[in-house]
Amino acid sequence: MTHIPQHIWEGAFSYREYRDLIDALLAENRTTGSNHSEAMLHYTRMSAVRMKRLDKTIRLLPEAQETLRSATKPLHWLVLTEAWCGDAGQSIPVMAALAGQHPAMDLRLILRDEHPDIIDAFRTKGGRSIPKLLLMDPGTLEVRATWGPRPEELQRKVEKDRATLATLTDQAARKAFLQQTIVESQKWYVRDKTRSIQRELIQRLKTSQAPADGPVRPASSNR
Repeated sequence: MTHIPQHIWEGAFSYREYRDLIDALLAENRTTGSNHSEAMLHYTRMSAVRMKRLDKTIRLLPEAQETLRSATKPLHWLVLTEAWCGDAGQSIPVMAALAGQHPAMDLRLILRDEHPDIIDAFRTKGGRSIPKLLLMDPGTLEVRATWGPRPEELQRKVEKDRATLATLTDQAARKAFLQQTIVESQKWYVRDKTRSIQRELIQRLKTSQAPADGPVRPASSNR
């Protein structure tokens, strides 16, 4: 898939609509997708708290502000996500903050599990990892670059941790290690203060706005 269908783009959520959807679902003890277990509800609540906090605390880097000021073309960004995703809770507010700085930048979101054909076209090392950002030409909806599911430094750590997890056979040890990696990932985000996400997104923006020269490969090294 190199182009996103127009009806998908037109039916996507705005950031505000996405946030409102999560709040409405949580009020009913539900989340997005089909798994409404207490664990998934917990992850959803945590992501909602993080998004609310980041909306108030994000400080855009000078280089990000400069790149947005110099961008002359309209921008269409489409994110595949789910409410319970911890990485989405950390990165989508950054995307929204960047979008808020450009008058012709439109950020929209769709739910991964409702669009398997799209996420399958943009898998990360064979997996349906989210969030996945598609940076598109606003006229044709051609995907010019991608980002996700997480900053590259953290992605390398996650892949290393997954390799370690594969060597563990004891279920209790696997569960403890997995929980440890989740905590460490969230601590990484706190230490980084959105700097890596901002820099990588700005680089993807530059790639997406470069003159078209035949089929454009998604710019994410995590594809």
